[in-house]
Amino acid sequence: MDWDNARVFLAIHRIGTLRGAAALLQIDQATAGRRLAALEASLDARLFLRTPGGYVPTAAGELAFAAAERMEQAADQLQRQMQGLDHRLSGVVRVATSETVAQYFIMEAIKRVHAQHPDIRVTLSTAIQISNLTRREADLAIRNIKPDNPDLIHRHLARKEVGLYASRAYLAAHGEPRPGTAFAGHTLVTYQQAVLPGWSDMFCGEPTGNGRIAIELNSGLMIIEAVAAGLGIGEVPTHMAEDYPELVRIWPGRSEGYDLWLVMHGDLNRSARVRAVADAIIEVFEEDR
Repeated sequence: MDWDNARVFLAIHRIGTLRGAAALLQIDQATAGRRLAALEASLDARLFLRTPGGYVPTAAGELAFAAAERMEQAADQLQRQMQGLDHRLSGVVRVATSETVAQYFIMEAIKRVHAQHPDIRVTLSTAIQISNLTRREADLAIRNIKPDNPDLIHRHLARKEVGLYASRAYLAAHGEPRPGTAFAGHTLVTYQQAVLPGWSDMFCGEPTGNGRIAIELNSGLMIIEAVAAGLGIGEVPTHMAEDYPELVRIWPGRSEGYDLWLVMHGDLNRSARVRAVADAIIEVFEEDR
């Protein structure tokens, strides 16, 4: 099985469309189609059914997927091991985290890395979704959940909390919600269900069933901006709310804590450039305590 063809096959299987797979691999759609056709010809099997809703794997496609994943895992492991032996303070380090963590912590860490090691280039990806370190979607990730994968090593960075906030203008117009009313008569700002399922069910221990959701977002920074703009009540990290003078904390005695973990694959722990970026991130968080 040709690896370049297998990469295209894996991307189509995971995303479900030829266009999406091509975009993920940064190749044109025609090339992706040719590689899939070449793989099907070499295996003498049809791997997908083409449907209006996308590409659906056949039974042969499911078998091929298992084999291709093993190829991918072996290739990724070799690349990580080679990178782990690299003692040069140069090259690319990919960091994945949320927008809010990037803004308040990671930008400062990257600034320090650049000052000390200008030949290290950081590729920063910000999203709520968790990057797969085993598939090398990132070299370092900052997560809210402690990993249980034995191949990953982790370090606790900080314990933060979110509180309930609204803008001064919102409170002037609607007043504060009363505890125990499930936000009756109030509007709420929350994450999209597809991004964080169940997030909007409870705010700082208070059910939200009687509230009206004004807006659902897929960005932590946009949550804060929406609350500050007066769209409704929302959960905001307390260390970030300090930068928004128009925000007022509701029920200061209530909060929800969360942890931040720095995670990397064990094979990369000895990579000089990855270690340099990790150390800078740790340093910034330690100074924030």
